[in-house]
Amino acid sequence: MPDPRTALRVPELPESVADATVVALHGKPGDSVRRDELLVELETDKVVLEVPAPFDGKLVEFSVEEGAVVEADTVLGYLTAASETEGQDDADDEIPERPAKAEAPAPAPAPERAAEAPPTPSPAVRRLLGEHGLRAEDIEGTGQDGRLTKQDVERFLAARANAEKAPEPVPAPAERKPAPDVRDLAPAGAREEERVPMTRLRARIAERLLEAKQTTAMLTTFNEVDLSEVMALRARHRDAFEKRHGVRLGFMGFFVSACAQALRRFPMVNAALDGHEIVYHHYSDIGIAVSSPRGLVVPVLRDAGQRSLAEIEQTIRSFAERARDNRLDLDDLRGGTFTITNGGVFGSLLSTPILNPPQSAILGMHAIQDRPVARGGEVVIRPMMYLALSYDHRLIDGADAVRFLVTVKESLEDPARLLLDL
Repeated sequence: MPDPRTALRVPELPESVADATVVALHGKPGDSVRRDELLVELETDKVVLEVPAPFDGKLVEFSVEEGAVVEADTVLGYLTAASETEGQDDADDEIPERPAKAEAPAPAPAPERAAEAPPTPSPAVRRLLGEHGLRAEDIEGTGQDGRLTKQDVERFLAARANAEKAPEPVPAPAERKPAPDVRDLAPAGAREEERVPMTRLRARIAERLLEAKQTTAMLTTFNEVDLSEVMALRARHRDAFEKRHGVRLGFMGFFVSACAQALRRFPMVNAALDGHEIVYHHYSDIGIAVSSPRGLVVPVLRDAGQRSLAEIEQTIRSFAERARDNRLDLDDLRGGTFTITNGGVFGSLLSTPILNPPQSAILGMHAIQDRPVARGGEVVIRPMMYLALSYDHRLIDGADAVRFLVTVKESLEDPARLLLDL
């Protein structure tokens, strides 16, 4: 008799990815599942892959456990279709362990109930729920169709913390006791430690950073840029830009445009070493470092030099949203000839970014601060940012690196140069 079950398999893995780790199994044997409902999350060293249910039916079993390493086409579990599960429900009632006494069959759940079930939360929300030991059904979702959002979970946690927090009574002055000798104090609670395995992405990041430090002659040059003109331009056109293009006019678009222009003038900064050969790229695919729940990822903005400011901002926003929800594809992360990283969004004032091999250079942006600077013989306050360019000195001479950074600085201090290609 043919097996009525359908195997749930690992999808075809992206090129250069040999295997994946099972990081989450959703549901348990016997659960009803809906088409496209998330059942398994697989983590590679670059992206998270989601394996959904191929049809409405019932989950029979999982064939793997969380933490297992699987390859393409590996069986993850088995499902039965909805029509098959209906016929099996009656057979389940005849299992020998059940009482011989005839009982009225339990009423089948109304079809509307499944239809009214809230959508499956995103991977980022499920991870947040797991970190705090919460259940999605205990929190009211405010997203589309009742979907639970990250903001819903954060509000729930804040409300719970406020409810649990009670003010500590302050003793009256007469009741205060002298502070005990520190040598008499007992340890303030258990000194616990926890060991957890590195995620595949974190392990890959560690491997790549160590490789960059050990295999390149990395050097960093610094400069600072006055962003008065960029900020004035944004203030004048922010509302009209957002109304026309549907995206906020940020700073990153100006930096990407300035770097793309500078890369055309200094092709060595856009090149890469391959053995004893230099590979010159006659295009600028600029990676934008983005923070995600799994760690730092670098999606690549293709042909940055051919894109308008609006297209750059729209693509960057898409990267940020998909990175937050672990929805970046491997193609988003593949390649790249140059990278920009912005530690300023976290408050960094100055840093030396590490190269992203095989690329030969990376630009580090930092926090904008009002600082006194000399202009026309007078001291004025201007919004200043430190820039850092790390580069592989085996390929790029110091003079070229400095001139590249000066070109970026000049384009940002006078944005009209970007339009006029000066």
